[in-house]
Amino acid sequence: MKLGELATRLGAELRGDADLEITGVKGIEEAGPSEVTFVANPRYTSLARTTNAAAVLVDPAFPEITAPTLRLKNPYLAFSRALGLFYQPPVYAPSIHPTAVIDPAAEVGVGAHIGAYVVVGARVRLGAHATLLPHVVLYPGVQAGDHLFAHAHAVVRENCILGDHVTLENGAIVGADGFGFATNELGHWEKIPQSGPVRLGNRVDVQANACIDRATVGATVIGDGTKVDNLVQVGHGSKVGENTLICAQTGLAGSSVIGNNVILAGQTGIAGHCSVGDGVILTAQSAVSHDIPADKMISGSPGFDNRVWLRAVTIFQRLPELLKRLDRVEKKLAASEPIPPEPAAQEKVPSE
Repeated sequence: MKLGELATRLGAELRGDADLEITGVKGIEEAGPSEVTFVANPRYTSLARTTNAAAVLVDPAFPEITAPTLRLKNPYLAFSRALGLFYQPPVYAPSIHPTAVIDPAAEVGVGAHIGAYVVVGARVRLGAHATLLPHVVLYPGVQAGDHLFAHAHAVVRENCILGDHVTLENGAIVGADGFGFATNELGHWEKIPQSGPVRLGNRVDVQANACIDRATVGATVIGDGTKVDNLVQVGHGSKVGENTLICAQTGLAGSSVIGNNVILAGQTGIAGHCSVGDGVILTAQSAVSHDIPADKMISGSPGFDNRVWLRAVTIFQRLPELLKRLDRVEKKLAASEPIPPEPAAQEKVPSE
């Protein structure tokens, strides 16, 4: 499309040639003379001056550069939307593959695409315009809203409830048994029944090979708009709020409570029965075993305030140097100390 049309569709102010032909979107170092790129981080300002891109999506206050610019408040979001204009994922027409197994007691909404070897169990209620790609399995009693998109090999266990516009990536498991065992009178681990379902809100994404366990009692709940990354473990009975990001390899132990608009960066860990308040950010590889109040940024393991952690890490890197300095000071002090006098000899009293 023409650059002017792209600017209009993105709601951007165009500074440059509106008749430039645009064929795609790429990163700032790879983009060519017919492609659009973006700058959202000031570190890449210098690259914007030398890029070969046809145009650059930038903030309204961005300095003038040689390349045409499309100026708007959120260049990264605009880049995402531009990408969606040029990249079109596969479209799956409404159909049911002959190898799919759908229980007669299941209800499938209009416009569904049911792929090869899909299994839909008894009493499943599937909303309109669902897409189930090959080998997806919905256990009995699953309820899903409109526009469910389940990629190949995703599994939803019995009686779990999914809202509208839920996306399950390849191998996502929703509602597997929680890790619950108790020792019996013989000292053996005896499995605790996991009776409670998982409830996913609207617009929830569960990425590849993530696992959200069902609850022992009650339910495991994921709020509207929350995104769960690859290889995440959400333990049984956990409650996660709305619009929260849970990044790759994060683990939530059972009965964790996570607030709204929280960011749990990669490989973070939450101990069981801990609460994390609204707006909290846990930086990568942080771990907490205590409640975190709202709007805190936490780092480290065990986790504490990010600003203190940054200072502590700086000091930690200097520990070998500081140890050498301390050793020199101790030796200097020892050398400068006067030699204490010998204790006076006591006269011996002759024994009678």
